Amino acid sequence: MRITKIEFAGVTKKGQVIPDAFATIHRQLGSNHIEVTILTRGKSERKHRVQADSREDIFSMAERLQETLDGCRGSNSMIHDYFNELLRISDI
Repeated sequence: MRITKIEFAGVTKKGQVIPDAFATIHRQLGSNHIEVTILTRGKSERKHRVQADSREDIFSMAERLQETLDGCRGSNSMIHDYFNELLRISDI
């Protein structure tokens, strides 16, 4: 089995129906990079390329995803939730 795409919806704040942020992580067959697209309310989408074999690059992206989607700077365990999802489509 090979996972090629994972989608995230950020937290929904009290009184809101739709989260402030969404993200998609995707990896094309044969690519050395994980493509990350982050959509935030009121801003255009941001695209990032993460080296699929770099633990440091993947962890850095996990930090960015966690803060953007959860709406606050999180603990190490919160960041690792995103890190583990990125690992699913990495070379590590």
